[in-house]
Amino acid sequence: MRHLKAGRKLGRNATHRLALKRNLTRSLIQHERIITTTEKAKELRPFVEKIITIVKKGLASANPAGMLHARRQVLSRLGPLAKAPFYDDKGNPTDDFILKKLFNDIGPRFASRPGGYTRVIKRSERRLGDAGRTAFIELLKEGESTVKTRSPAPAPRVATPPPPAETPSSPPPAPAPEASAAPEAPASTPTPAPEQQPPA
Repeated sequence: MRHLKAGRKLGRNATHRLALKRNLTRSLIQHERIITTTEKAKELRPFVEKIITIVKKGLASANPAGMLHARRQVLSRLGPLAKAPFYDDKGNPTDDFILKKLFNDIGPRFASRPGGYTRVIKRSERRLGDAGRTAFIELLKEGESTVKTRSPAPAPRVATPPPPAETPSSPPPAPAPEASAAPEAPASTPTPAPEQQPPA
């Protein structure tokens, strides 16, 4: 039983998993949207969001020591990749790297947001080779929410029922006729009884 052993192993040992998360984090911060397997995306999400929270706390601190402490914490989580340069489309190194982009761009972007900086979107296309499930993981844009707000559904129209029509009160049902009795005339048209005169 794997009690209190949260997280996926992803077919790797601990150091390999950490290297995988660091590499995916570097790609996500550089490109802001990457394609990976669904399981890796779900494992990467808390790793990246905790790093962004550390950056936000460092930016919110008033003293420079707090900023320096936050930078060192991010360095320890990302390892040597924290200062690895980004490359442009032609393969030339740029002057941008993870720490610089985190503290100059991503941290201020999410300054007023209380968590939920990434989004995982499942894709219908499977990975070639082993047909593994794939997903996008992306950083949210400025002012974007993780769940798109829908306009509230219109209230159902309550149709007022028409007033009941005046129905004539029906007479109580007549008792069942006996077999020997003659059939009665319909109750709706009563026939007047003949007048009897006394004999003279």
